[in-house]
Amino acid sequence: MSAFARPEIIATADWLAANLERPEIRVLDVRWRPDGTGRDVFETGHIAGAAYLDWAEALIDPAEEGRVLTIAGPEQVATAFAAAGVGNGTEVVLYDDTSSLFASRVWWTLQVYGHEAARILDGGLQAWTDAGGSMSNAERPSRASSLTPRLVARRRLTTVDVRGLLGSPDVLLIDARAPAEYRGLEGNGRRLGHIPGAINVPVGLMTEPGSQRLRDEGAIRAVLQKANVVRGPRIVCYDGSGLAAAKLAWILALVGHEDVAVYDGGWSDWGDRLDLPVDR
Repeated sequence: MSAFARPEIIATADWLAANLERPEIRVLDVRWRPDGTGRDVFETGHIAGAAYLDWAEALIDPAEEGRVLTIAGPEQVATAFAAAGVGNGTEVVLYDDTSSLFASRVWWTLQVYGHEAARILDGGLQAWTDAGGSMSNAERPSRASSLTPRLVARRRLTTVDVRGLLGSPDVLLIDARAPAEYRGLEGNGRRLGHIPGAINVPVGLMTEPGSQRLRDEGAIRAVLQKANVVRGPRIVCYDGSGLAAAKLAWILALVGHEDVAVYDGGWSDWGDRLDLPVDR
């Protein structure tokens, strides 16, 4: 992974195996199931020494209802991470079993609250087991931890923020959904289409076919180049729920883009708002 501009935000199975016993490392299993059985999956088997974090319960604003998922406030987030053994001096390694979509959402949450020391395990749990990594069904007790949230507001935008940026030549708006959703041919919102001026970079193009691992750095850059994603403008990513957008933000950071934000609420909010413009 040394070819990436920021190798410190990604972990291979080999890297994790070599660093798993370092005291500052905390591995978080963020696998999730809509029926609430994510912890049951964790207890059946997980990376040895990992702790479980239900990101949808712990890191999402409970005031939101329906399909709109927005980040929780600093006190809730700090409490959740501290309970999972993540403190100010912790280096976090995140994994899931959904092509790093959930892990990316948790990574982005840490970035929003100023905790930079976080990696995502490339390929997730499958990559770990394929490499012969050790598994366990016991959770290591969390050590006393305290995480001090330091809001980096530039990494998270609201609907009001995005509306104010429409038409700006200094901002590149990227829709990370599948092409059919971007074009307005399908979707779950009250309206179909995309935010005016947004370009489409489907996050699914970043993963090796038949695998949960990222494509190599050259292939990722080729996808971005084809979509005219260039260095310079501020980049704002969105999708329907904030998962694909967070993954794209992580990938853009990996290849060296420095000013990348996620539109929190995304199409789930924009598409349901009849007062906002839509392109198809």
